[in-house]
Amino acid sequence: MLFLKRNKTPYYFTNYLSYFLPNILYRNKFKRILATYNAIEDKSYIRDRLNYYFKKTDTFAINEKSESIAHFYKTHKKKTYFFDSISYLRAFDLKRKFHYIFGDVTHVPDIPSFVKSRPIFGDNENSVLLKLNKVRHYFFISDKKKFTNKKDLLVWRGEAHGKPHRIQFLKELWDHPLCDVGQTHKPIENVPWQKSKMSIRKQLEYKFVFCIEGNDVATNIKWAMSSNSLVLSCKMKYETWFMEGRLQPDYHFVLIKDDLSDIEEKILYYSKHTDEALKIIKNANDWVKQFKNKEIEDMISFLVIQKYFDYQK
Repeated sequence: MLFLKRNKTPYYFTNYLSYFLPNILYRNKFKRILATYNAIEDKSYIRDRLNYYFKKTDTFAINEKSESIAHFYKTHKKKTYFFDSISYLRAFDLKRKFHYIFGDVTHVPDIPSFVKSRPIFGDNENSVLLKLNKVRHYFFISDKKKFTNKKDLLVWRGEAHGKPHRIQFLKELWDHPLCDVGQTHKPIENVPWQKSKMSIRKQLEYKFVFCIEGNDVATNIKWAMSSNSLVLSCKMKYETWFMEGRLQPDYHFVLIKDDLSDIEEKILYYSKHTDEALKIIKNANDWVKQFKNKEIEDMISFLVIQKYFDYQK
């Protein structure tokens, strides 16, 4: 089984080296990518994603709390959000200013701002999505184990501290005969659903992977949808660059009621109806493929930032 390793050491090493490269290299890269974009005859796919990440259709004003690219470059802590954004921002005039909110963002800012996550529903056009914290979230796998050769069980491991909906999920299912779920955070709590960590390799022995949102999106949804296991999830409330808001229930994943009352029914159904499960898995795998094309991902990232600056008053 081949894994795309989620290893932060080479990520930081490469980005720290890149930090000292001249900005002209980034500008030239953007020029090359822009030339490629202009040469594309059918731009509908690119434009569709661009306008999904940046939804505003009118100009906007920034305020005194905005930050210039130059100041951001010199002063911001050198962590994943910084590296994932500066690698594109450096292609633009360093005097340009912008707003950003890093971390798990579950609200819509008052002024258009770059964010990793946003609410799916309601007016979210001030939340401008960038592909941030990539080393943690954009982790895909090549699963060689067939769905039919996996256990007829559902699996989940993760942190539940401070997340009432996850604690309720564990209370409901920790001792269910069709489920192997548990919290893994430290300090260890004296609760029956406290369990040891389980590697992704082990989790892929199960036919069903549950994806439950944490502070914002479910981190495991990216690798789970790239696997040969079937993703089960309740209705999603938040989204990232992965466009969770466009995932179709019972097409890309199996929708579970918020009260979890139908989870046993769905596990038993898709354990028997293999053909239907395999169709959903294929649709999920196909969805993931678009995020593996680095040239297209870079192109859209640059275009989102360019549109942000173009729409400023």
